[in-house]
Amino acid sequence: MTSSASQAPGPADAGGSTADLLRQFWWLHDARWYQGVARRFGQDAANEINAEAMQFVTRRIASVYARDEGLRPGLSAAGLATALTGISELMTGDSVEAANKVTGEESFETAVTRNFALEMLARAGTLEGYDCPCPQMRAGWFEGLKTEVDDHRVECLRTGGAACRFQSSTSAPAATPDAASGVTTTTATATGTATTETDAVPGKETP
Repeated sequence: MTSSASQAPGPADAGGSTADLLRQFWWLHDARWYQGVARRFGQDAANEINAEAMQFVTRRIASVYARDEGLRPGLSAAGLATALTGISELMTGDSVEAANKVTGEESFETAVTRNFALEMLARAGTLEGYDCPCPQMRAGWFEGLKTEVDDHRVECLRTGGAACRFQSSTSAPAATPDAASGVTTTTATATGTATTETDAVPGKETP
């Protein structure tokens, strides 16, 4: 997925596809409702509702994707990497630049090097205080794909990282460190909810 970082979604060209037009309107709606909730009720409320809505929507999208692609529950790491690439492209087109790389028989890594939503928030002056719903988004994907995944966010664009980077494993989840350890862990299961603890180091969230 490639795109100029300065290119903003807008009305599609005459030759643009219906899918591209729908994505552009999806981004526009997403931005408008978030800003509206933040103005009326505060950014904490906007972040909370955004995360809940994201997990609900991505669970549905992944479920439909799995059905259409004939995917069975309990995907392998390679199967998950392929599925997440397809789902991300379906949802965002070239507004997000991401790559999923298999790193072992039971593990894969996701690196998001561009996220248009963060660019728009920065332009609107509301990036500070924004909580990325990426953990909930991914939890929804894994739930929809009916696959238990131990998912860790290790770097974040919003907090100064070079990419939004996740390390994921289909093996049994490791014990979650306590909050005092300074580690952020996100565990997503086929029926669970994403949970996180925040690291104090900008851009870095787990070792």
